[in-house]
Amino acid sequence: MSIEVRVPALGESVTEATIATWFKKPGDAVAVDEILCELETDKVSLDVPSPAAGILGEIVAQEGETVAANALLATITEGAAGAVAVKAVEPKAEAAAAVNSPGAGPETVTARADIEDAPAAKKAMAEAGLSRDAVQGTGRDGRVMKDDVAKAVAAAAAAPAPVAAAPRAPVPADDAAREERVKMTRLRATIARRLKDAQNTAAMLTTYNEVDMSGIMELRNTYKDAFEKKHGVKMGFMSFFVKACTHALKEVPEVNAEIDGQDVVYKNYVHMGVAVGTPSGLVVPVVRDADQMGFAAIEKKIAELGLRARDGKLSMAEMQGGSFTISNGGVYGSLMSSPILNPPQSGILGMHKIQDRPVVVNGQIVIRPMMYLALSYDHRIVDGKGAVTFLVRVKEALEDPRRLLMDL
Repeated sequence: MSIEVRVPALGESVTEATIATWFKKPGDAVAVDEILCELETDKVSLDVPSPAAGILGEIVAQEGETVAANALLATITEGAAGAVAVKAVEPKAEAAAAVNSPGAGPETVTARADIEDAPAAKKAMAEAGLSRDAVQGTGRDGRVMKDDVAKAVAAAAAAPAPVAAAPRAPVPADDAAREERVKMTRLRATIARRLKDAQNTAAMLTTYNEVDMSGIMELRNTYKDAFEKKHGVKMGFMSFFVKACTHALKEVPEVNAEIDGQDVVYKNYVHMGVAVGTPSGLVVPVVRDADQMGFAAIEKKIAELGLRARDGKLSMAEMQGGSFTISNGGVYGSLMSSPILNPPQSGILGMHKIQDRPVVVNGQIVIRPMMYLALSYDHRIVDGKGAVTFLVRVKEALEDPRRLLMDL
């Protein structure tokens, strides 16, 4: 019996993926749930497991090809008898490959056929001359509504004329021979596009402050062994920063809001994005309802998400819905930087390296472990007073951690 291997659900707003790697070839025996190939989307990498035990037959989508959700990837012949069937199929596959042009294939990347857009939206798209791909659907299951078409038309009218990319400067032949050209991964291309969109869309501004980390470090040194023994996780600095930010966000709610058209959407929850560096690029898994969690729960969740991020195992749901982000450049030695917003969020806090510096305390010059903090925010929704207030509240909570315990 032949079993189809198809592209799994890709998640909200993701309609296509690229075949990154095939781990098996036609004729190989496969077990149930054994990983057949890896897909790369705009947000995460996905493993495609085998739906049955048997022999891998024809591979329909090759490495580097772009495939739509639920597209056919390959077939599997169940049981040991599949080996005979594969031998008969392979010559046909090779002949077909010789006849078909490289760009031709059985799978065409299209929008999901099972989603029917609103009739009024179809008419509006036709009148405006817009293709389906140019409109972001907000209806159920991604359906395009009439309002979506109106927004797309308005966005197209307001968009500046495209500027042609500057051609690459000529390179001497001996230099060119020592260069390597590698196509950007989907994740890297998406990161580049989103960062540039953030700069083009938001009125970004950054305000800075510094925090004396001695209070947290003393508290951590006192209780870290007991904390790890009881909760099974190490006490880091991130839980203090998450708690400090959740307290500050309650006082300055516009930093936890976003702009949607002509509306401001205030979030009565805190879904904290925590930026994590991976071999493929920066990803931002989300700690949901962080404002309802204790220190141990936050540390456990961050450790879990960080490990899954580095292994490329994050799901779409784990990377969506963040309302504010924390980015820790200090782990790489950064002393100060201006983080870029993670749209559509209106604020991001940059942490940096802890460095012993001379500071004045009660009229005396002393050496203290200091860290620079940077809050980048969307000035369209957050004014200077709100941004400074937020950063001061974070500083106060970190310099006197008892405030976090007393909800001050």
